[in-house]
Amino acid sequence: MPVKTPVKKTTKNTRQTKNLQTSGLKPVKKTVKKTSKKITLDDLLKSQSEAWAAIRETQQAQKEAQKETQKARDEAWAAIRETQKNIGGLNNTLGSMVERIMTPALPQKFKPFGFTFDKISTIKWTTNGNVFAEIDGLLENGTQAMAVEVKTTLEIEDINDHLKRMEKIRKYADEHGDKREFLCAIAAMIVKSKPKEYALKKGLFVIEPSGEDVKVIKPEKEVRVW
Repeated sequence: MPVKTPVKKTTKNTRQTKNLQTSGLKPVKKTVKKTSKKITLDDLLKSQSEAWAAIRETQQAQKEAQKETQKARDEAWAAIRETQKNIGGLNNTLGSMVERIMTPALPQKFKPFGFTFDKISTIKWTTNGNVFAEIDGLLENGTQAMAVEVKTTLEIEDINDHLKRMEKIRKYADEHGDKREFLCAIAAMIVKSKPKEYALKKGLFVIEPSGEDVKVIKPEKEVRVW
């Protein structure tokens, strides 16, 4: 008796898949439609609250930044005012020093060195209205003039500047028929040793404080004449 081969039953879906495969078409996947989440009033209020909190935080940060900026400006202006105050005080000190050194008695200080001056004044040399040289004190007589420059603290640079100034004065005097001999002195409230030695070596007189008065120091070698 022949044996029957069992027949596999195929479902409708299986047959459809095979038919699609045979026809070269891809099976269509079923999509599930998702329902959108509903936004409630509480959600809106929460979002609004968070937004306002962020705005307030930003405004606070801006205020803090403005305070820091204003503080920096205040400190800067305070420093400027202090500097101006110090400069004003320095100018007053220098002015008092000039008055103290440039007294009618100063010409008497040069008599022991063989110089007789009968006049002392502050002078400016100008060309076409422009000041090219200014002297704090000029001691004068008919044949000689002593140009005195006054500084708070004597530095070597001050001496070199004064020497350059004297060259300009000599040139100006020659151009205007002034045949006087020009000599040079430098005065300061604080006279350090090296600048002092340098000035004397260059042939300048040095004027420095001495108690309530001042004293004049003559160059060790030759006095420089322009």
